[in-house]
Amino acid sequence: MGKYSIDEFINQTKQDAGENNFFELETPRILEVNLTDLVWAKLGSMVSYSGDIKFEREKLLEHGAGRMVKKAFTGEASSLMKAQGRGQLYLADAGKRITILELDNDVIAVNGNDLLAFEPSIEWDIKLMRKIAGMMSGGLFYATLQGKGLVAITSHFEPLTLPVRPGLPVMTDPSMTVAWSGHLQPEIRTDMNYRTLLGRGSGESFQMEFSGEGFVIVQSAQDS
Repeated sequence: MGKYSIDEFINQTKQDAGENNFFELETPRILEVNLTDLVWAKLGSMVSYSGDIKFEREKLLEHGAGRMVKKAFTGEASSLMKAQGRGQLYLADAGKRITILELDNDVIAVNGNDLLAFEPSIEWDIKLMRKIAGMMSGGLFYATLQGKGLVAITSHFEPLTLPVRPGLPVMTDPSMTVAWSGHLQPEIRTDMNYRTLLGRGSGESFQMEFSGEGFVIVQSAQDS
């Protein structure tokens, strides 16, 4: 049905007031946070809010000098914001699909572009894939998150989770890679030859190789 009366449209798209979990999906692409204290979210992801909520950019020294240096080096020193207070907060990221993960003393690695929000109980850090530093503009830096609590990640369209098994490594395009098991240590494979240098290669010059046992989550489009 593509045509609605005003009342029909409101009933079809209105907020679900019957749910009050800390994280819940109002639509596949809008996250509702029922805030009673604090949440960390991607800077610029606020769509709307009600209640008494204050927003603050992450301070350079908020999580220590070591992380400040890494975040400054990545150019992402203000990529997170702190939302604090009580009320309903709505988050989204360029129409990307949102997935809520509940960590129970788990560890997950998430591409920095695909991390939307997480509870303050989650411990996190920034990692650098050193082998291709300076060789490509995206996918070099990622966040590791661990502990108990909720994490919201995003993907272009529906995500696909691929199992990684011993002896059966999985290769992915870095720009299509959303997240993976935190204990996996991806290696970088290169396919550099004269055809690549002449611009006649496949375009897939760098791949992430995951070996061991775990999973990797991919998406079907890349960030522009």
